[in-house]
Amino acid sequence: MATVSINLATGSVQKEEIIVGIDLGTTNSLVAFINPDGNPQVINDTGKGVLVPSVVHFQPDGSVIVGNEAKEHLITDTQNTIFSVKRLLGRSFDDIKAHSELFSYKIIDDDSESMVKINAGGRYYTPIELSAMVLKELKDRAEHALKTAVNRAVITVPAYFNDSQRQATRDAGKLAGLDVLRIVNEPTAASLAYGIGLDPEEEKTIAVYDLGGGTFDVSVLKIQNGIFEVLATNGDTFLGGDDFDQAIVNYWIEANQLQNRMNDDTLRQALRLKAEEAKKALTTQNLFNDFVGEIPCAITRMKFEELISAKVEQTIQSCRNALADANLNISDIQEVVMVGGSTRTPLVKRKVSEFFAQEVHDKINPDEVVALGAAIQSDILAGNRKDILLLDVTPLSLGIETMGGLMDVIIPRNAKVPSKAGRQYTTSIDGQANMKISVYQGERDLVKENRKLAEFDLKGIPGMPAGFPKVDINFRLNADGILTVEAVELRSGVKQKVEVKPTYGLTDEEVEKMLIDSIQNAKEDVSRRMLIESRTEGEQMVYTVERFLQKNKDQVSEQETLDTQKLLDALKAALVSGDKDLIHKSIDELNEFTRPFAERLMNVAIGTAMKGRRVE
Repeated sequence: MATVSINLATGSVQKEEIIVGIDLGTTNSLVAFINPDGNPQVINDTGKGVLVPSVVHFQPDGSVIVGNEAKEHLITDTQNTIFSVKRLLGRSFDDIKAHSELFSYKIIDDDSESMVKINAGGRYYTPIELSAMVLKELKDRAEHALKTAVNRAVITVPAYFNDSQRQATRDAGKLAGLDVLRIVNEPTAASLAYGIGLDPEEEKTIAVYDLGGGTFDVSVLKIQNGIFEVLATNGDTFLGGDDFDQAIVNYWIEANQLQNRMNDDTLRQALRLKAEEAKKALTTQNLFNDFVGEIPCAITRMKFEELISAKVEQTIQSCRNALADANLNISDIQEVVMVGGSTRTPLVKRKVSEFFAQEVHDKINPDEVVALGAAIQSDILAGNRKDILLLDVTPLSLGIETMGGLMDVIIPRNAKVPSKAGRQYTTSIDGQANMKISVYQGERDLVKENRKLAEFDLKGIPGMPAGFPKVDINFRLNADGILTVEAVELRSGVKQKVEVKPTYGLTDEEVEKMLIDSIQNAKEDVSRRMLIESRTEGEQMVYTVERFLQKNKDQVSEQETLDTQKLLDALKAALVSGDKDLIHKSIDELNEFTRPFAERLMNVAIGTAMKGRRVE
């Protein structure tokens, strides 16, 4: 018996499961789909607005709210309200510590190169879990508006995102219950929204200028045979409309002599939100005049442009740099696409147009253009645009086994073939001479539930302390589906490689079953992965601290040793408990306690090493 699905929102017969396009943004996120007329359309669920603030708030009762309602708590509960989490995806504390003052919530410095964690609502979260909450909100809104299940999506990321940031975005989608069919570069999506690159005969070189709330980037793309190649990307991941707001706030602080009141979080946030209001108003009017309590907040467009001119000039310099990196002149750029809410600022539009010596594409709402393009990409993947060539793609993810029996994906499923990608790894034990590399295919987080393709040993790693060797593992998948896996220890040049045929012996039904299993078990898989990762991190911490105490027993006081041992015992007990948050809490406490005397010993060692040496 045949069955048909009716989309209750449109009243039309739905031929197959819908695929949505998602723009997961630093400041705001949104979701789009292809409507029955075949056009991309953003979703505005029950009048809540198209834009969903990328803000997560943890309430005292443990419940979580996302989006518009969560944004209200940015003023009232700064510690438990998380914003700009996209900046943290795939990043370690070392990556973001220079900008840690921009975050009002607690980011854990665990003195490692692993992904940062955030302490909120009495629990520890990874950026993946927090991003998944935003994606789940988008999924729920789409399902409510379209009156149908939404399980498949295309998600966009900045062109400069590296492999770990892209994989973190995929993992967040999976945790939100989405089968992420493709990760698409934001400039590619924006171009598709303007119809650029849809014609396979078209050859063009374009620039995409993307100025959002918190980030800026410019990408130079070459489009040929329907393929978008990123020639160069440049920008600043900590420059955006937020800086324009801050410039206005600083102006009002000075005008009203509020310098002594700036340790008041509530006032600072209230001024920031009023500045955002002023910035938006000044796109269409010449004067903004209002109050925050009794504080007058007035500014003219001329003054605003004067305040932000240096920041805008920075973005133009990035455009120059991108062109130089791509070995192109301004005359080589045939189209300029504007993306991001901050491009509405008249000064920005004017300066970009002057620099590229042409009119810019800004007719599509700059907040929506990326999501609309992602929806077009989803339509291409669904096979609804017959005129567009879909290149061969990998049916299942390819990766290696890491500590704790976890699958670390190197080439994700749906990556174009041929494809190449790599990651860097290190040793976990002092003097480790061999590293076993096991290659797997599949979508589950534990390797035992995936399909093993090959295994080999990288032998002869020189004896070094744990964490010192740098092992590059590179995957190359050719057009015939042959996978070459190569491992190289960079300090010594030790090398080993193996060839495998990843899809051999798998039927379409088996591939489909593996995909369905991965979606059905996504939440359980991610929970297990996070527990294993926290256990691995905890065990590494125990190993490191015990070794440190052993090596430095003469330099550490008896009381310090006793107190450290107590914290070590607490961490060991937490590792047995299987409670992820308790493990992170114990790691955090041990790290905080041992850091001062570890630093003290480091200073002594440096002092001894430098004694008698002249620094010129």
